[in-house]
Amino acid sequence: MKCAVVGAGISGLACAFELLEAGHDVSVFDNNRRVGGNIRTRIEDGYIVEWGPNGFLDNVPETLDLVRRIRLSDRIQVSADAARIRFLYRRGRLLPLPMKPPSFFSSPLLSGLGRARVVLEPLAYRRPRHDESVHAFASRRIGREAADVLVQAMVSGVFAGDARNLSLRATFPKMYGMEKEHGSLLKAMLAKRKGGGAGRAPGGPSGPGGTLTSFSGGMSDLTYRLTHALGKRISLGARVDAVISEAGGYRLEGPDETAECVVLSSPAWETSRMLSPLSGRAAELLGRIPGSPIVVVATAYDEAAIGGAPDGFGFLAPRGEGLRILGCLWTSSIYPGTRAPEGKVLLRTMVGGAMDHAAADLSDEDLLDLVARDLKRSMGLIADPERHWIFRHRKGIPQYVPGHGKRLAEVARELAGHPNLMLAGNSYRGISVNSVIAEARGLRGGVHR
Repeated sequence: MKCAVVGAGISGLACAFELLEAGHDVSVFDNNRRVGGNIRTRIEDGYIVEWGPNGFLDNVPETLDLVRRIRLSDRIQVSADAARIRFLYRRGRLLPLPMKPPSFFSSPLLSGLGRARVVLEPLAYRRPRHDESVHAFASRRIGREAADVLVQAMVSGVFAGDARNLSLRATFPKMYGMEKEHGSLLKAMLAKRKGGGAGRAPGGPSGPGGTLTSFSGGMSDLTYRLTHALGKRISLGARVDAVISEAGGYRLEGPDETAECVVLSSPAWETSRMLSPLSGRAAELLGRIPGSPIVVVATAYDEAAIGGAPDGFGFLAPRGEGLRILGCLWTSSIYPGTRAPEGKVLLRTMVGGAMDHAAADLSDEDLLDLVARDLKRSMGLIADPERHWIFRHRKGIPQYVPGHGKRLAEVARELAGHPNLMLAGNSYRGISVNSVIAEARGLRGGVHR
């Protein structure tokens, strides 16, 4: 079957590769002049700096399987053990997140009452019928203080989002399922341990399960290897204006290509434009999926000038603690010996998000001043960076607001009469690299000859 994939980010490349391996004739179109979408690695004078994702967790088998099939396993780089240590900026200092549940009870992250409320989680009342927000869920199950401090910081760090305006079911479906099946998060975790817990642990107080993993040349190794596998099937600088239904399939206006199967892996706000001729309602619904702007500010320092390399993964900054930044990753400590020259330190600070749209419009000078001020307050960093990189993501990370699931279901109904037309990418069912690769693998069974 002749298949057209729109978008050459990691989602589109993975979809195209899976379709190619399944025996289909594949063409990929992207308006940009380069592949990779949000995955982009800058290599300069011994520094490896990521424009987008800093890695992926190794607890999703589809990603590691894809890496094996494209012969990239020998370039895998696993984060250092020290990167397991994560911090939260709280009451004017960096506090380690508890590595194990017992250490949570002595941690000063929450007040005594706040810790006690977390312990009472199994006694929390059942969820309401409506699509609950992440913050409402956390408040109901582990208390308002933990929701404000721990959960909001985590949501800001992962989604650059507002926990009060993100759907639990769409954003954290596994957590939703844990409560639905067991009635309690604690009971669900105990059941998993008792049953032997197939696979890796789902995570704990210090962060998600799995180990952060990348490649020796950065995340672009992944997209470059997929690009090599697809070869001349990729057309760059090829804008698709609309998808038109024709007898036997579809026509892509712009490149004027016909195909029996079309996969739209572009962001929802771009896909909305292309779908207008097929379904104005579906286009309208997709256009409502918002994006959260985020700016990545990478800064490099002389190790001696800052008193040594920081030890750990980095830190998150809850709102209301006096910092404007969302958090900072200690990149050269996460992947020691590869992300910065010897004797140098590379940090990666995130600014903006759903609760600070204005940050994306700050000048480079103002962003650097903001980062310097907040890193001085949180890390005691007083040295000026030797160099910097600033990457702006204007629409950034898709936000799965309450009602997201119903919106996707309605879109599916609107497009039900158009066979072999599929939507893929991080706008819909997961924002991570793992999510879109797993989705692409499932595409094999979704195309009907």
